[in-house]
Amino acid sequence: MSKPPHNTTPAKGDRIAKVIARSGLCSRRDAEAWIADGRVKLNGKLLGTPAITVTDKDRIEVDGEPLPQAERTRLWLYHKDKGVITAARDPEGRKVLRDVLPKELKTAHPVGRLDFNTEGLLLLTNDGGLKRLLELPSTGWLRRYRVRAFGEAPEHVLNKARKGMEIEGVHYGPMEIVVERQQGDNQWLTVGLREGKNREVKVVLGALGLQVNRLIRISYGPFQLGELETGAAQEVRTRVLKDQLSGKVFKDAGLDFEGPMRTPVVGRDTPARPKKPEKTGRGASGNAPLRKGRGKPGNDATKRGKPGFVTRPGVAKKSGPKRGTGGRGPQKTRGR
Repeated sequence: MSKPPHNTTPAKGDRIAKVIARSGLCSRRDAEAWIADGRVKLNGKLLGTPAITVTDKDRIEVDGEPLPQAERTRLWLYHKDKGVITAARDPEGRKVLRDVLPKELKTAHPVGRLDFNTEGLLLLTNDGGLKRLLELPSTGWLRRYRVRAFGEAPEHVLNKARKGMEIEGVHYGPMEIVVERQQGDNQWLTVGLREGKNREVKVVLGALGLQVNRLIRISYGPFQLGELETGAAQEVRTRVLKDQLSGKVFKDAGLDFEGPMRTPVVGRDTPARPKKPEKTGRGASGNAPLRKGRGKPGNDATKRGKPGFVTRPGVAKKSGPKRGTGGRGPQKTRGR
């Protein structure tokens, strides 16, 4: 007699939609829709409601097939562009995260949020437990931003934010603030915080007389934005992820680093990139293609190094003399 398939729940049990989502088949919201459409069976009986808690002793079927084993815990770095909502849907019809993510990451969970016009590093994971854990202030991970703000605040004013502030009855914890330079009417700052309240950087700096007009998250805990291009995703290797999540706070989270990997390894060997815009001449649209390193948006704003803990492979170029040149390069032949 064959053994029942390995389900995805701990003995204490979880809501069935969460279990289906953890298996990697779909998102939790989609799982609830599948249940409503009569596509899910529990212990051989058609399920009519997602308000059911299941354990590893229960047998779940989707479209007549046993629920596959849950994937191992995985984490991706994603470079979010401004003008994108970090949400599944937007009532105003604006572009949302699922509209721009690579196909393989449509069901991944974003860790925290970035505002509509905030750009930079966004962590994505397939593990809802890890998502919630990384969002907690008690995790203690520093989120670092580069900020361009209209105005100028001297050190004694910035010290208020460094000590923590109360604004309209809300307490904001101490911030790490480093002034980089004054550029015309704008001041460039590097800001680090651990709490991550809604619009915290803009609210606090606004109270100090600075109007934030560009906000770029460059790191989240040990993970760095680096050279990751806008719209690209890159996976953190399991070995590295396991090492970074080995602290006490992660031990009871039920993270799985040994399970299967069914979805492609997005960005590890070949970073997932958005489609490049079609090249146009100056006469076509009035915009000439930008030269590398000159005038590129964000080029002076992110000071990018390599993506955090992820080696970004390149294509080795063949070097050395061409065959038949004797090591001296192409030779011109003269007629005699």
